[in-house]
Amino acid sequence: MTYKTIMVHLQLRQSNDGVLRIAADLAERFHAAVIGIAVCQPMQIVQGDVYVSGDLIEQDRAEIKKEIREVELEFHKALSACVGPVEWRSAVTIAALPGYLATEARGADLVIIGIERDASLFDGSRHVNVGDLAMQAGRPVLIVPAKTDRLDLERVVVGWKDTREARRALADAVPLLIRAGQVTIVEIAAKDDLAAAQSRLADVVAWLARHGVAAKPIAAESNGDDAGLLAAIAHDQKADLVVAGAYGHSRLREWAFGGVTRNFLLHADQCLLVSH
Repeated sequence: MTYKTIMVHLQLRQSNDGVLRIAADLAERFHAAVIGIAVCQPMQIVQGDVYVSGDLIEQDRAEIKKEIREVELEFHKALSACVGPVEWRSAVTIAALPGYLATEARGADLVIIGIERDASLFDGSRHVNVGDLAMQAGRPVLIVPAKTDRLDLERVVVGWKDTREARRALADAVPLLIRAGQVTIVEIAAKDDLAAAQSRLADVVAWLARHGVAAKPIAAESNGDDAGLLAAIAHDQKADLVVAGAYGHSRLREWAFGGVTRNFLLHADQCLLVSH
């Protein structure tokens, strides 16, 4: 199990230093190829009941071209020392950005994307909704919080639930877990289900051991806020990375451990690896 091709998404109109540093580091660790990608939507000819002038559309196209060129240069500069193949892709499309990126992920083992605290929740022309991407990609998605520029992997916390999505996320994370200093598997369960949770965790720990990963289990009693409790445990463990299954209804943004929402990501200090 390894990552042979890493795809990293670069956001327009802002620095991508953090995701690029992490992409370069992982490419070196796994001797992987790196695909850089930027995508945005053009200004629409009609916005509501208002027709946009041709001059504004041409100005928008020129600005997009400039923005894409800037992030392309940023990508090549950051990956200049990469020993594996490096490839650049960009597109201007009327399609929804998460869906477009998901189709491009067919050529990758891992997708890396950053999230900014001040990113507009409503600007779908430049910013990709990471929840929608995680739901559609069919690949593990490594989400890098704002101002994070390294992934040490000294401590990893896995949010476990006995679901397809959690099993997929755990399997997708094995290449990282093998390189981790400490791995903790956490299941949050009701008080009367804690014994069963401990049994499930024992199976998971044994499975990981067969892949060369030593992990310790934690069965935590639910307090009604599973996302908050998982975040608190990750903080107490000083986790560099949290792994979780992404599931739920993407339109409602109910994803990643059933409640680790965008608000969790916006305030997290840890990177988050999710799979669906």
